[in-house]
Amino acid sequence: MFLLLPFDSLVVNLLGISITVLFTLLLVFIIVPAIFGVSFGIRKVYMKTLLKIFQWATLRIERGAKEKNHPLYKPYVNGIIAKEPMSLEEEIKEIRRSGSGKALDTPEFELSDIFYFCRKGIETIMDDEVTKRFSAEELESWNLLSRTNYNFQYISLRLTVLWGLGVLIRYCFLLPLRIALAFTGISLLVTGTTVVGYLPNGRCKDFLSKHVHLMCYRICVRALTAIITYHDRENRPRNGGICVANHTSPIDVIILASDGYYAMVGQIHGGLMGVIQRAMVKACPHVWFERSEVKDRHLVARRLTEHVQDKSKLPILIFPEGTCINNTSVMMFKKGSFEIGATVYPVAIKYDPQFGDAFWNSSKYGMVTYLLRMMTSWAIVCSVWYLPPMTRQPEEDAVQFANRVKSAIARQGGLVDLLWDGGLKREKVKDTFKEEQQKLYSKMIVGSHEDRSRS
Repeated sequence: MFLLLPFDSLVVNLLGISITVLFTLLLVFIIVPAIFGVSFGIRKVYMKTLLKIFQWATLRIERGAKEKNHPLYKPYVNGIIAKEPMSLEEEIKEIRRSGSGKALDTPEFELSDIFYFCRKGIETIMDDEVTKRFSAEELESWNLLSRTNYNFQYISLRLTVLWGLGVLIRYCFLLPLRIALAFTGISLLVTGTTVVGYLPNGRCKDFLSKHVHLMCYRICVRALTAIITYHDRENRPRNGGICVANHTSPIDVIILASDGYYAMVGQIHGGLMGVIQRAMVKACPHVWFERSEVKDRHLVARRLTEHVQDKSKLPILIFPEGTCINNTSVMMFKKGSFEIGATVYPVAIKYDPQFGDAFWNSSKYGMVTYLLRMMTSWAIVCSVWYLPPMTRQPEEDAVQFANRVKSAIARQGGLVDLLWDGGLKREKVKDTFKEEQQKLYSKMIVGSHEDRSRS
């Protein structure tokens, strides 16, 4: 027993030295640069190295598949059904032309008209614009993550070994490092905002609160190995305004907050999130709502209006879609944020899924599982564009203004601009959408009768 003591002492010493070295590296290369907002460029070198490995892996897959006459990809297309843009009236006339000998302008209902609605229904079920926006974007090339390899038929021995090495690096080195950084960032955020909250209101408190938030968010960004490129920083949101952005992930908040200072808006939570919210609101005028208050749209609008009318208060950060979309499109913006008459600062966020998919499918993964997927990805790479501020025009209503802002964000981010409500992710289609198609068909029939009576 006593002979093992020197060995145990050696193990303890080595473990202590390892922890000391790791903490020193974290402090020197990550935490201190985050405090001062500087970077040594290590993440960019890491990203360039990954790109070269991905390119080699793709070439190796293509060459190996060609040598063995294996199909490179499984059959997969985003657009299952080829569609031509035609109006309801044009399509029904086409059906009548092919299946009926009657005149094309016959005002009466024809049984063949049913086929139009049957076909449209089947097309929507097979290839609708909404459902595909709530699943992960499929990559054209493999990034050595097993969860993005659904389409590949051919994998060589070298690539399998390389993938296994990547698993060891991501789970045994990057994951513990990222968890340590996330714990550090969250702990400092709770502690720092709590301490700052005891200071009297004034410039000193505002200055310290701003830098505590920025420092902690930047540490959390490094916990995801996030590589962010900010464009047009002169358009960053200012006090008394509202910052609106497309929504892909909960990490959208720290992506934006690591480059600016915002007042957050959200529902009060319990648990760890509740502790963080209560600490943050002591140092900064965030707008948190009780669950019962969130359902009262007028109360929410009044609270937001009171906030933006005070030009000394921070810009409010809002995601008007109300749910996470897979970063291929922008869906309907809720009009509430555009009714209060404040200056709107649009922001477009576009993630690069080649290094890791940032989309949170909340109906499939819980928060813990999602964060684990993020922290075991290679990196989170994204671009952020600050668009020029926009104000509501005299002739615009809130819906038109929201659509104009949404279109600007979609155009800048290279996203598809959709009119569908993201709430369809969990809810049924509203009756108004069904009635709209009925009205169009009824108008076609009734309109023909009117035209005929005039003639």
